[in-house]
Amino acid sequence: MPGYDGAVTIYSPDGHLLQVEYAQEAVRKGSTVVGLRTKDAIVLGVERKAVDALQVERTARKIRKLDDHLVVTFAGLTADARILLNRAQSEAQSHRLNFEQPATVEYITRYLAKLKQSYTQSNGRRPFGVSCLIGGFDADGKPRLFQTEPSGIYYEWSANTTGRLGKPMRDYLEVNAPAMSSSPDDATAIKHVVRALHIATALNASFYEVAVLKHQQPLHMVSPTMVAHLVQVIKQELADEEAKLKKALNTKK
Repeated sequence: MPGYDGAVTIYSPDGHLLQVEYAQEAVRKGSTVVGLRTKDAIVLGVERKAVDALQVERTARKIRKLDDHLVVTFAGLTADARILLNRAQSEAQSHRLNFEQPATVEYITRYLAKLKQSYTQSNGRRPFGVSCLIGGFDADGKPRLFQTEPSGIYYEWSANTTGRLGKPMRDYLEVNAPAMSSSPDDATAIKHVVRALHIATALNASFYEVAVLKHQQPLHMVSPTMVAHLVQVIKQELADEEAKLKKALNTKK
């Protein structure tokens, strides 16, 4: 619709803010990310781009700690995400200093959502092309998982995904959500996240990054060796499942 996307403050005749929709399209073209909340942990998984041989790997990570009890990942424009996450990290530290207690997960989520929304109704600005998954623990020790969108809305989830392969990933999560959320231990939850990433993307283990956060424990980045092992196990399981399905179909014939 020519003429209606020149500024973020202009509505199109059918009630859309086209600049916001363009920002959401940037998210849909971003790397796939997935978040899972179990009874005692937050597990985040990311599809990352290949790291150049000369690049320092830590500068390419997409999972970031905001505070001791908060972790976040994102899909969309990395430069936009850097600005947002720096602001969120500063707000978390400011809250801790001013109130002598850590910010709740929803407080930081609301802060990010408010910041994003303010960029959808001001001249001379554009929306942030980023969707964030924010996980963490409140004072009661219960894990919480939220997602914010470029428009400034946010929701709480037991498991969710965003990025370029969000639809097939969401289909997998919806079918397997009960088993994933009730994972008895970290290893099972990590395997569920890696399996979801592999089924959606079919990439090698080197393209996956997985992290686990537990209450009053440091953020744990799952080692590439462990991720590679899980991918091999999952490939074998998928092959066995396919063979059983073919055998069952042949038996019916």
